[in-house]
Amino acid sequence: MATAPAPFTADDYKARMERAAQAAADAGLAGVLIAPGPDMVWLTGYRPPAETERLTMLVLAAGQEPVLVVPTLEAPDAEKAAGAPALTLRDWTDGKDPYAVTAPLLDVDGRFGVSDNTWALHLLGIQEQLPGTSYTALTACLPMLRGVKDAHELERLAAAGAAADATYEEIKKVRFAGRRELEVAADLADLLRQFGHEQVDFTVVGSGPNGANPHHEAGDRVIEHGDMVVLDFGGLMHGYGSDTSRTVHVGEPTAEEQKVHDIVRQAQEAGCAAVQPGIACQEVDRAARAVIDEAGYGQYFIHRTGHGIGVTTHEPPYMIEGEEQPLVPGMCFSVEPGIYLPGRFGVRIEDIVTVTEDGGRRLNATARELAVVE
Repeated sequence: MATAPAPFTADDYKARMERAAQAAADAGLAGVLIAPGPDMVWLTGYRPPAETERLTMLVLAAGQEPVLVVPTLEAPDAEKAAGAPALTLRDWTDGKDPYAVTAPLLDVDGRFGVSDNTWALHLLGIQEQLPGTSYTALTACLPMLRGVKDAHELERLAAAGAAADATYEEIKKVRFAGRRELEVAADLADLLRQFGHEQVDFTVVGSGPNGANPHHEAGDRVIEHGDMVVLDFGGLMHGYGSDTSRTVHVGEPTAEEQKVHDIVRQAQEAGCAAVQPGIACQEVDRAARAVIDEAGYGQYFIHRTGHGIGVTTHEPPYMIEGEEQPLVPGMCFSVEPGIYLPGRFGVRIEDIVTVTEDGGRRLNATARELAVVE
C-alpha cells in the first residue's frame, strides 16, 4: 500500500482561511459562517461531533482573526485540531447563550455566506441577536471555494482513485451469478477498505433491470447469467474522495448490450477529451451528450455528466448544460455518462478527471471496455 501523504499543517489551514475570508470580501460579503461539516474540516482540520444541538461555528472575515466558537466541553478536542494554532477559540458553557457569544464577532448589518449544512436553529439564533444581518448559502455565493485543488490535495485524490481501481480489478474476480446484489456490494466495501479507504460512502450494484436506476440501492435481487451489472463505488481515503463506475456483464453480452456499452464508452471518451482549461463546464456535458444523442439514446441519458469531488464525493463544479463556470487547472470532477433502458438494463462508465495546464488527466486507469464476469 502506498505511503500516506504528509498531514496538512497549521500554515495550510491558515492559508485556506485567509483565502476564504478574502473570497467573501471580493464577493461583497461581510464574511462566512462555517458549521460542522466538510467546509470546517477543510478550513481547520477540526471534525466536531456531527449530531449535536450545541453551537460550533467558525467565523471568517477579511482583516479579522479567525474565531472558532465552541462549547466548553468540546474545546479540548478543538485545541488539538491541526488548524487550531491559526485561529482563536471562543468557548461557551451550557446554560449560556451561544448566539450572544457569536454576535459580537459579526458586522451588525452584514451579509454572510453560510455553509450549506448550517442548522436553521443556529442561523435563526444569530439573526435574533443581529436582525440587520442576512445570509446566503456558500454554494450560491462561493461555489469554487474548495473547487481548485492544490498539489497535496491532488495527491490524495490520485491515491483514492488508484485504490478504487485496485478494488475494480479484484471485484471482477469474484462470482456474480447466483449471488445477491448486497453480497457483491459488501465485497466492494471490503475491498475499498482493504486498499486504504477509511470511509465507504456508496456501493451501487445494479443488476439487470435494476441497472436502469442510476442510484439503485443494492438489494436482494439474485444476479443472473446474462445480466448487465452497473458498479458504482467510492468513499474517502486520506480525507479525499473516490468515485468510479464500470459496467460488467455476467457471461457474454448480446449484440445490443455491447452496442449500448460501446456508445457510453465513446461518450465518456468524448467528455474526457473535451476537458481544457478555460472552457465552460457545460462543454464537457455537451461533448458526452452529443455522442449519445447522435446514437439515438438521448432520452435515456437522464443525469448530468459530472460533479466535483474533494473532501466530499459530490461538490461543485457540475458538468451540466447551463453551468458556465470555466474550468481551471486543479479542478477535479467526474465524467460519467450513462444510458438507462427502463425495465431492461443500464450502462455507466465514470472516471475522475483533473484539469491540467493543457487539458485533463484521468485519476482512474482501469479498462473501460465491457468486462465479462462469471
